[in-house]
Amino acid sequence: MKLTEERIDRALHQIEAQAVPENHPVTFQLSELFGEHTFFLDAGGLAIIEPVKADGNANITGRVVKLARWGDESRRNLAPHEPEFTDIVVALDKAA
Repeated sequence: MKLTEERIDRALHQIEAQAVPENHPVTFQLSELFGEHTFFLDAGGLAIIEPVKADGNANITGRVVKLARWGDESRRNLAPHEPEFTDIVVALDKAA
């Protein structure tokens, strides 16, 4: 899921991570591997936010999905793995 700047800001207020800038050279490579998403880096590695089905709720939420772990302590290399859906859900729209 590609997020708007507004939704990125909302997500970053709820999780400890950095969004990979859309114009960063690595974004193209990540998109080739994982599809079109807004990518986030945190202490654990690389993640995306996938939409959660709304049960009549007008607010959009997303679940954090981990895609890769840091390969070493220097945090320079990522080791991809099967997507791991976390229990972390973020509100992407303003609360009513």
